[in-house]
Amino acid sequence: MGSLSNHNYRIVAIPGEGIGPEVVEASLKILQHVAQIERFTLQVDYGWLGATAFEQFGSYFPEATAQLCDGADGIVFGAVSQGGLLELRKHFDFFCNLRPIRSVESLLHKSSLRPEKVQGLDILIVRELVSGIYFGPSGRSSDERGTYGYHTMRYYDEEIRRIARKALQQAQNRRGLLTVAHKENALPHLPWTRLVQEEARQFPGVVIEPMLVDNLAMLMVLNPQQFDVILAGNLFGDILSDIGGALVGSIGLLGSASLNADGFGLYEAIHGTAPDIAGLGIANPLGTLGACILMLQQWGEVQAAQRIIKAQDRILAKGYRTADLSPQGEEILVNTETLVDLLIEELSIGQYSELGAIYA
Repeated sequence: MGSLSNHNYRIVAIPGEGIGPEVVEASLKILQHVAQIERFTLQVDYGWLGATAFEQFGSYFPEATAQLCDGADGIVFGAVSQGGLLELRKHFDFFCNLRPIRSVESLLHKSSLRPEKVQGLDILIVRELVSGIYFGPSGRSSDERGTYGYHTMRYYDEEIRRIARKALQQAQNRRGLLTVAHKENALPHLPWTRLVQEEARQFPGVVIEPMLVDNLAMLMVLNPQQFDVILAGNLFGDILSDIGGALVGSIGLLGSASLNADGFGLYEAIHGTAPDIAGLGIANPLGTLGACILMLQQWGEVQAAQRIIKAQDRILAKGYRTADLSPQGEEILVNTETLVDLLIEELSIGQYSELGAIYA
């Protein structure tokens, strides 16, 4: 059964808006259950962000939330529709965003592609998260031609270099291929290719493949299996990772980890607030749960992470589906609460199976 943890962790849960509270609470129930199995403790404090924070504090990212997150072992985040998230990322310098895209065998028919195109798919998008067009000078102004808006895509060379080093480390520990998304034919003053290649001298085993982002997007759809690690700036990484949702069957399946230089992280699904289904109890929590798996791995709680991964795979293999994975044929449609119950039951079965093997 392996060694048990006995560690104590404190996380800050920020449910946010829309389906955020539903998927966060569902994931926390599963986390607490696996914590009992692995014998580590999980203290959960609740913070505020977005519209709910503005209503209570008059700020989308209140100081109370920042103080609560200080000293925590991780932040589990739901979703917000406006304000707060970019400020949270910038405040803690969560510059390294990891977005894994992996196919699930039992969901191959839900992909936008033929099953053989995505079978065994395993891509990691490394997205720079605290600079670029979302953080550059922006505003509204006017001139003799009328009013206009502007957003500036600005990157310091060192910002590109530091995310390049993180992506190179990831590629070195995987299959050794790093694809660099860029648009240097139109944006020649953002030299991602040159700067990444210079950093790559310290990683001789990694092959660097620069690629225009529009071509990269097309090839992700036509032949995604050719990719290993994809490095992208903030805007391009945002768009490319959403393609991953179509590849694996639903954006509701994808989680992410956003880390700073100290390894402190923000963990969230890549989907939004989904206001059309908020409050209906049918949201898919597996994206947020996937983010929590990344949190466990970051802590070194590898066995706990594997328990959840295996339980999830077994549940999906049995045909259980949330609404975004609309059932076809013999599959069984379940709501959020039922899926959580099934996962907890599966985790318990796995625990008892191990105990039985020990005492057999």
